[in-house]
Amino acid sequence: MGAGVSAGLLRAGRGKSAFVKPERVAVVGVGVLGASVGWNLSRRGVKVVFIDTGQPGEGVTNWSFSWANASNKTVRKSYFDLNVAGMEAHRELAGTIGPDSWWYPNGHLRWAADPAAERQLLKTAELLASWNYQVEVSTGAEVRRRLEPALTMPDDIPVVFYPDEAWVHGRHLVSRLVNKAIASGAEHRFGTTVRDISTGADGSVRSVALSDGSRLDVNIVVNAAGPDAADVAELVSRQLPMRREPGVVTRIGCAQVPVRRAMHAPHIEIRPDGNSSVVLHSREIDALIDTGEDPSELARLLHESARQVVPDLGSGRIAQTRVANRPIPADGFPSVGAVPSVPGYYEAVSHSGITLGPVIGRLLASEILSGERDEMLADFHPERFAP
Repeated sequence: MGAGVSAGLLRAGRGKSAFVKPERVAVVGVGVLGASVGWNLSRRGVKVVFIDTGQPGEGVTNWSFSWANASNKTVRKSYFDLNVAGMEAHRELAGTIGPDSWWYPNGHLRWAADPAAERQLLKTAELLASWNYQVEVSTGAEVRRRLEPALTMPDDIPVVFYPDEAWVHGRHLVSRLVNKAIASGAEHRFGTTVRDISTGADGSVRSVALSDGSRLDVNIVVNAAGPDAADVAELVSRQLPMRREPGVVTRIGCAQVPVRRAMHAPHIEIRPDGNSSVVLHSREIDALIDTGEDPSELARLLHESARQVVPDLGSGRIAQTRVANRPIPADGFPSVGAVPSVPGYYEAVSHSGITLGPVIGRLLASEILSGERDEMLADFHPERFAP
């Protein structure tokens, strides 16, 4: 297991709920979290049914910046540690299933445009270094010479490089995991929605009813439905408070991709997306979503910002743009694990699913199989949202 993941297990408080031995597990939502949980269960002999309104990995997983990191997760040490474990889990997963087409561990660059933001950037880098996180600080000139010759930036500007970070092709990763799970016997119901979750007299999960009219006998439900997780939770009379934080992502088609790694430049985030496109995102542009701006105009603004940093992107074309709601529980942290009031019901709901997918998938699968919660998840249990 990754750093810290093998720490002692907690028999987390389960209220009056009893451990339910998994017989058949419905994984609702097949983004990176659902795919990771389902794969980890199926490879250990559990019968799994994947359920998704669309196709695997084509929801939020495909429309995020997809940056595997812990450098942006310093608000709480336990959350930072979980993300570090997530990065290690990615490296282990690449060794297990192969890295082809989904895993790009080329590091991450970050720099700022104004003195206050620059001071905060360097302060964060110092904190991360004190936590034994790999950090390098160089200049714009050195970065262009060693790493990214296509960038436009002042020669003397401080640039922070996090060499252990990566970007992930989420849709390809999900496809790989789902196909391996199916090869291990998993079933799937794609293009349909869960309409009802039936429980027995003791309150435990018994079955799920789907919008295609079918009903599946299951005794475990994993709610990995991303932005729709609150709706799934309501089916078991649970209130899962979620933030509303839409984000816009644009893909730019390029004859030749001019950047080699993910980066946070002033006003814009840029990363490669394979051999013929780049992905753009900006929280500043996200703030315009609720003003009624047309997505095509948001895409144009993203493209214009990116051209200021990477002039070669000026010849690219806007290929795809999507506004998607981020799956963020109300306090900003993951909701992962059993809900004591509904035996057999589990949640796997989190922002930063790309970073956390492999480690949450492994830890939650172990909890489902053993009835024990790993202490790395102690701060992120669903009970904290209980009324």
